[in-house]
Amino acid sequence: MNFELWLNKLSDFLVGAGIPPENGPMAALGFIFLSVTLLSLLIVILLLRRNYRSKDVQAEVSAEPVLTEAEVEAEVETETETETETIDEVVEEQETSSLEEEAPPVGKEEAIGEEIPAATLSAEEDPDSLFQRMRQGLAKTRSSLVDRMDSLMGSHTSLDGEFLEELEEILITADFGMQTTQELVQALTGRLKEIDQSEPGQLYTVLGEEIRARLKAGEPDWPTPDSGPLVIMVVGVNGVGKTTTIGKLAKQFADQGKKVVLGAGDTFRAAAAEQLEVWGERAGAEVVRHAEGSDPAAVAFDSAKAAVARNADVLILDTAGRLHTKVNLMEELKKIRRVVDREIPGAPHETLLVLDATTGQNALIQARTFQEAVGVSGIALTKLDGTAKGGIVVAISSQLDLPVRLIGIGEGVADLRPFDADEFVAALFANN
Repeated sequence: MNFELWLNKLSDFLVGAGIPPENGPMAALGFIFLSVTLLSLLIVILLLRRNYRSKDVQAEVSAEPVLTEAEVEAEVETETETETETIDEVVEEQETSSLEEEAPPVGKEEAIGEEIPAATLSAEEDPDSLFQRMRQGLAKTRSSLVDRMDSLMGSHTSLDGEFLEELEEILITADFGMQTTQELVQALTGRLKEIDQSEPGQLYTVLGEEIRARLKAGEPDWPTPDSGPLVIMVVGVNGVGKTTTIGKLAKQFADQGKKVVLGAGDTFRAAAAEQLEVWGERAGAEVVRHAEGSDPAAVAFDSAKAAVARNADVLILDTAGRLHTKVNLMEELKKIRRVVDREIPGAPHETLLVLDATTGQNALIQARTFQEAVGVSGIALTKLDGTAKGGIVVAISSQLDLPVRLIGIGEGVADLRPFDADEFVAALFANN
């Protein structure tokens, strides 16, 4: 009865698959017969294979020579000597390996999902080398701005209205922004009499002076709290490089001999805390973290407690990336500020907004919104080496009156540089 039941089910399945109903029972029997035949054939093959393998083993055993007692003893002695030599070699290799592992690693740092560059900030690094690195980092902006100005000057016999109109277009393309561009062109118009048209390089000098006048650089030193650690809260939207900036900054502080604590307040992004912990290990900084999805303000509270208890010099708080248009998320940042201020009066002493230079004018919008919401005190502008729109540095500084404290001009730790307005202008117009 059971067989008939299964036969009927199989027949119904095959009919559903397209077999004519009248041929269903016959097709089901054929399918069963074919399955049994294939299974039997597989069993036969396995048995034959096992039989052949047994015969091969027996042949190998029978082919081995029969040793005398003396030959067996001699072979045992030889094997013992060989094993001793092998053990000595292994021990020597292990000792050598241990010594190599104890030596400090040189220049190799890794993070989750990315390689952390090996370069470190050195106070004794050649200033010419630092300037060249800045110049290389601004190569795309130079190409967009200076190279196009060279072409423009070569195609005009005079610095007339048409020339200034085309210059305005070049500045806007380099993301100086409409407001800053108009200010620069207006200033140049008033100073054209200072420029000798037979000396085109004078135009770069005058433009550089006007750009420099609109740049507001951060103080060379970080704030000095009356008591407790320096607290830096890092904010910004998703994907701008907040965690990497924090890691590089922590490494730089650690290289100066400062004790650093990192607060993993980005509890929403997957692996954010793990990435920060890798940076913390490299910098020798303690990382305070909670489970994923925890309240960021609670992380900030514990981080502040830990920094005070361990007499840390610097506490850097990471925060979750958020759209600057989300009011409730911006309110969360205000809550973090209140919590930290309650534990360390006056904190955070620096609210650092990280912006991606490649986003252009959108970075300006972000800066304005964050400034209104949480009182941004300084800007860290990342990925400046990856954009032809370096004019955004001038736009942010000029329109928002915010100091650009740090700029990222490369992947190395030392490529997160304190912003120097004079150096920026000099690197932008070098050799012109």
